[in-house]
Amino acid sequence: MPKPTKRTPGLPSRDQILAFIAESDVPAGKREIARAFGLTAQDKILLKALLKDMADEGLIDSAPGRAFHKMGGVPKVTVLRIVDVDDSGNVWAVPERWEAATPAPKLRVREKKNGALGVGDRVLARTEEAGQGLIAHPMKTLPKGEELVLGVLRQEGKALWLQGVEKKERREFQVSDAGEAQVGDLVLAEMAGRPPRITVRVTQVLGDPFAPRSFSLIAIHKLGIPDVFSSETLDEAVRVAAQPLGEKREDLRHLPIVAIDPADARDHDDAVWAAPDDDPANDGGWKAIVAIADVSFYVRPGSSLDREARRRGNSVYFPDRVVPMLPESLSAEMCSLKEGVDRAALACHLRIGKDGALKSWRFTRAVVRIAANLAYEDAQAMVDAHHAAAVSSSPASSPNPSRKREGDSGSDEILAALLPLWSCWHALNKARTARAPLDLDLPERRVMLDEKGRILSVAPRERLDAHKLIEDYMIAANVAAAKALEAKKAPVMYRVHEQPGCEKLVALKDYLKTFGIEFALGQVVQPRTFNHILDKVIDRDERPQIMEQVLRTQTQAYYSPANMGHFGLALGSYGHFTSPIRRYADLLVHRALVAAYDLGPGGLTEGEAAAMEKIGESISMLERRAMEAERDTIDRYVAAYLSEKVGEVLETRITGVTNFGFFATVEGIGGDGLMPVRDIGGEYFRFDEASRTLIGDQSGTVYASGQKLQLRLAEANPVSGALRFEMVEGRGARVESDDRRPKRVIKHRGRPTNIRHQGKKR
Repeated sequence: MPKPTKRTPGLPSRDQILAFIAESDVPAGKREIARAFGLTAQDKILLKALLKDMADEGLIDSAPGRAFHKMGGVPKVTVLRIVDVDDSGNVWAVPERWEAATPAPKLRVREKKNGALGVGDRVLARTEEAGQGLIAHPMKTLPKGEELVLGVLRQEGKALWLQGVEKKERREFQVSDAGEAQVGDLVLAEMAGRPPRITVRVTQVLGDPFAPRSFSLIAIHKLGIPDVFSSETLDEAVRVAAQPLGEKREDLRHLPIVAIDPADARDHDDAVWAAPDDDPANDGGWKAIVAIADVSFYVRPGSSLDREARRRGNSVYFPDRVVPMLPESLSAEMCSLKEGVDRAALACHLRIGKDGALKSWRFTRAVVRIAANLAYEDAQAMVDAHHAAAVSSSPASSPNPSRKREGDSGSDEILAALLPLWSCWHALNKARTARAPLDLDLPERRVMLDEKGRILSVAPRERLDAHKLIEDYMIAANVAAAKALEAKKAPVMYRVHEQPGCEKLVALKDYLKTFGIEFALGQVVQPRTFNHILDKVIDRDERPQIMEQVLRTQTQAYYSPANMGHFGLALGSYGHFTSPIRRYADLLVHRALVAAYDLGPGGLTEGEAAAMEKIGESISMLERRAMEAERDTIDRYVAAYLSEKVGEVLETRITGVTNFGFFATVEGIGGDGLMPVRDIGGEYFRFDEASRTLIGDQSGTVYASGQKLQLRLAEANPVSGALRFEMVEGRGARVESDDRRPKRVIKHRGRPTNIRHQGKKR
């Protein structure tokens, strides 16, 4: 833990200043703080420096009029922008200036004159906390600002309309001024007025929403993801990238450390090395190094780079681009562990027993020279080829990877580095099997693009042993980082995954009962509990849907300085350490290790240590934003890929059932589409909540999650990512017993539907 700084006589402490700002009934500027604590003229000079330090550390921010407020909080007096007027007449606003990493809070505005404020209006307001929310009292109306909406222009008669890009957006807004935008363009537009007379004016034309590389742009604008660095931040990145690595580093350049990543990786955070342990105390065990880019050496607390990284929280990865947490001069260059060049690293040295247990660990700042950057597929192919050759040849002719023979190529040297890694991983995998973490094999979709950004294919990513190997080395390093900081009683930003709550477990019990699987409540729930459930599933068609339901039962992981364990990985202490280029949480763990082990500059500050809880909440929310952006973009790419198959009958699988219909995904491709219950057939379908099924009252036809069936693709909208299906005549499933699940599925004569083919919407 960083040593606390001495408090200057006469000056209030950081905590006292924060408490005064929070409790003050008036905006608290430097003058108010100085008066409250009776500071002298000399003290005021020191106070100015202290307040600057607190701002750099992310503890406070300045409000209009040079008043201060807690970082992430709302000033006592501030400018607000009206963003919504709901059906009940309640007016909602957000701070116009909001630079905290957390999403801007919504405040309920108490109007003096009902109906005076509309969307886009700006007011100077006094704010106060009221229960769990915030209230704003307008003091003065200011010149109007703008509330932007992202959408696509369409024409109806002579009128222009803006259709929002979100799947759930049902409203369309009449366009008062389209500027230079054309029908079909993706635009940003300014909203104005009050319901029901809200209109929009186009402020920016983003281009053709169906063009390659537009789908990620939609997510970036829709979710407000910062994608442009300031000139100050870019200049700082270039400046710090040029600094020497420093002399006090362990030299690991002689070791053949390799980086194994996806073939399309934009940056390389981590690299690994392993060898048999020569320590007799660890007979049969291994020594390993997990080398991670030393981002904390370049990105110092309070710097422009640091403020921007915290504001972003993480990098966001799309099929066509990455929105990095750090400028490319660092993320793709100086902090990226590239083959054949010297790089600064934070090295995690591990001793691993023959049973895969972590025996010891230590951390050093090091200089490394990566022997090779390998794709997962290439590393796997090299190891598989070696093992195949070893089986087909005699022991005498098998290559010896422990030394380089004369005439060997560079690939032999790489293979010699890979084989010990695989052997050590087999030990780590033993420990993983004994630990029995949650085993959900849900494939990730991969969108392949050509050079012009056009979609070549959409398919699940292949899962290789090479993926599992890197994952297990990273888990070992993450555990070591958390335990090392705990031993030093230093702050840890844990990755927390709590066990499922009772309500979700009850819902899972009811769901599993429909499959004839018993699940006892009241037992001590462990990850292996869910693994045993999946082991009972014999039907391969039912396994994916039960796996997805088990996933829905889990809680959402988050970041916190309070250790609640990682349920899914079956680990008591777990802190993200291995990806500081793309995750701010990992950067904080690096800084904590640097401070705790006295490894040089760039350690965790007192202010950061005090703000860990707030930072954890912020980066957890930003992570969820990134996940939503990545998921939405994949859905848009999938919809664009399927748009050429509108009208075709496709193999689908039901992924969810509701009282208004069911959702289905195209097998092997993905993308969720709705099959509305009103269009299923000419009978009434009853929704059974316990089994999550739709059951036809006359025919007994059952539609349930996991069920495979053929559906006609009626619509694929790349702008929203939405799909819609139609029934195919004579297809369905019928229940033959009174049980809520079909015991045997048979064909039946369903009533044909009469749904007009709509094709693409633009």
